[in-house]
Amino acid sequence: MLSETKRILILCKTYPSPSAKYVETSCVAGMDETGALIRLFPVPFRLINSDAQQFKKWQWIRAQVRKTNDDHRPESYRISIDTIEVLADPLSTKNEWAQRHEAIKSIEVFDDYDALELARQTRGNTLGLLRPTRITDIEITNSETSEWTADDVAKLMQAQTQGSLFDQETEQRSLKLLKKLPFDFHYRYECMVNNAPKSYKNKLVDWEAGALYWNVHRRSDWEAAFRQRFLTGFANRNVLFLMGTIHRFPNQWLIVSVFYLPKPQHEVTGQALLF
Repeated sequence: MLSETKRILILCKTYPSPSAKYVETSCVAGMDETGALIRLFPVPFRLINSDAQQFKKWQWIRAQVRKTNDDHRPESYRISIDTIEVLADPLSTKNEWAQRHEAIKSIEVFDDYDALELARQTRGNTLGLLRPTRITDIEITNSETSEWTADDVAKLMQAQTQGSLFDQETEQRSLKLLKKLPFDFHYRYECMVNNAPKSYKNKLVDWEAGALYWNVHRRSDWEAAFRQRFLTGFANRNVLFLMGTIHRFPNQWLIVSVFYLPKPQHEVTGQALLF
């Protein structure tokens, strides 16, 4: 498959997990210049860890990409890591995030989860923006295991299929940085369907959620701090979920990123809290 050069606005980085084929997988997704959503892989953990991020959310990059042979989801592309060029600083948050609003205005937004799923069934969509009417809760539950298994460690330490970009010492340091999240996070939310609220639940795998957990997990009130950031902190914001399907389970959707754009002041004044 021939490669092409694309300018891509990064919109999503999920928390990595071990992969037998790609060392660790992280959904890095964004939007190209036409407004089309795009999924990029494999992106090694070394390029998205919090200590040395090479590119950030809301940042334009340029890179060579090509359609994948083993992932038939229409938005999925393989990215050539060594061609990544960061083009500018992340889009500004000034003037109520005007630049960010403008950047994503051409992306189709679904107001109901069922409509998003119908788009997958009829049009093949496996990435999409969903606007919940109301977020009701965020559930925090224990993961099945709190540590990587021996098989996970073996996957994390193996060289990438196309040859490792890093030496063994670098790989070892990366493994120490990539800690397994001991908790799972699920949003409960509602969408209006036929003038009545309908409830849904989806797992949150946004990189920012994992990073926040590690920043506050030693606090006795860490769950309250997490909820403050990802639940009550969004009360006066326009919340959008970037949804993505799982490759092996095409009918299962995850919340791969959360956009929390400020509402114009006239919409906030006198408005009841979202939660």
